[in-house]
Amino acid sequence: MRTAYCVDTVRAAERELMARLPEGALMQRAAAGLAAACAELLGRVYGRRVVLLVGSGDNGGDALYAGARLARRGAGVTAVLLAPGRTHAGGLAALRRAGGRTVPPGAAGEAVRRADLVLDGIVGIGGRGGLREDAASLAALAAESGAAVVAVDLPSGVEADTGEVRGAAVRADLTVTFGTHKPGLLIDPAREHAGSVRLVDIGLQLPERAELEALQHADVAALLPVPAAESDKYRRGVVGIAAGSARYPGAAVLAVAGALRGGAGAVRYVGPAGEAVIARFPETLVSDHGPKHAGRVQAWVVGPGVGDDAGTVAEVLAAEVPVLIDADALRLAETGAVRGRTAPTLMTPHAGEAAALLGVAREEVEAGRLAAVRELAGRYRATVLLKGSTTLVADAGGGAVRVNATGTSWLATAGSGDVLSGLAGSLLAAGLSALDAGSAGAYLHGLAGRFAADGAPVGAHEVATAVAEAWRDVVRG
Repeated sequence: MRTAYCVDTVRAAERELMARLPEGALMQRAAAGLAAACAELLGRVYGRRVVLLVGSGDNGGDALYAGARLARRGAGVTAVLLAPGRTHAGGLAALRRAGGRTVPPGAAGEAVRRADLVLDGIVGIGGRGGLREDAASLAALAAESGAAVVAVDLPSGVEADTGEVRGAAVRADLTVTFGTHKPGLLIDPAREHAGSVRLVDIGLQLPERAELEALQHADVAALLPVPAAESDKYRRGVVGIAAGSARYPGAAVLAVAGALRGGAGAVRYVGPAGEAVIARFPETLVSDHGPKHAGRVQAWVVGPGVGDDAGTVAEVLAAEVPVLIDADALRLAETGAVRGRTAPTLMTPHAGEAAALLGVAREEVEAGRLAAVRELAGRYRATVLLKGSTTLVADAGGGAVRVNATGTSWLATAGSGDVLSGLAGSLLAAGLSALDAGSAGAYLHGLAGRFAADGAPVGAHEVATAVAEAWRDVVRG
């Protein structure tokens, strides 16, 4: 599992480590890892042209010491000093001893345009807001130059703790981060600026509880239900699907498709799209008497395509089993009814639905995804899965937010969310917690989207079909 820690936690760990190390040793560890990553990216160091964009403080110091290492290996290194009076003195002296040169920002254009690699050491992880005008101009020049852009710890201009980008920011091909991932490296829109991320271990001792967790194959494999020899459909779990309408029967079909591939022993469908569901999936148990009379279930999924059927939504929310609320049900569910539930609740909005629930603009949610998912979880006392390019899952009780990045932009297609609802609901019925069901469901759904698309447009039904392939890929490691 990958973890990410906030700036205050990282700073505290750095102070504790520096108190036990010789002065400057921690920065040298970081610079060595940074220089090694740059050398690997360059392929050949001798004769290469490297430009350092150097701000004040330790971030600039890391860049200068790494630049000195590259200069000693034969690279031509030029440092652009954005704050000459506050440049890290030791790093600057090391660069000059190694043969590097310095230029002011106004004279840096030609060097940046001719560079093979540009190293972004403008602002460290404590930076707030976008880049200032002189730095923004250099970042734009680097982006246009064709050089490989490497960010030191975090792309300058993005916010480490939130993943927000509030102005001009560096777009890196590679980010070399030290000690641990920072939340901004895992959450869009900042994640888009980071490129590939390489973690350099510098010996930090970090607390057990992180700000963010990103599950990997092994973590998901450990969560997925596996039937035992004595299992029957009820021991494996039965998931109820209350979805679809005369106008949107396909939503019911897709939610059932996701549920049938999610590990539960059986799927019960309730709603007006029974004929469409049975025609596609004859193994589905169909009822037209409403959720109360559908028979035994261990979890419910409600919402995809239900239109304005508030009665069905209220009936499902009153059930004393885990419930997943999606799509139209997010709009129809009364806040008090959700907050008052004693069984687990998982809500799965996309950014537009989350914005409506919070009473803010969609752009505000997309710019501050971490804050939005935490606020929703607290407001509704529910686990919330905020769908998007980086899906976030926040538990009702707080703790680390889980981030999923297995998806693909091809998943932005009609019905894809219905498949995810059925899949995660099936995992709820199989006994997973709301946090685990949402996290594992998002992971499998994203992976299935990748497999189904394979670089081309894909339909939601193809994503559902590819869940089995994703499941096998995860369990085989």
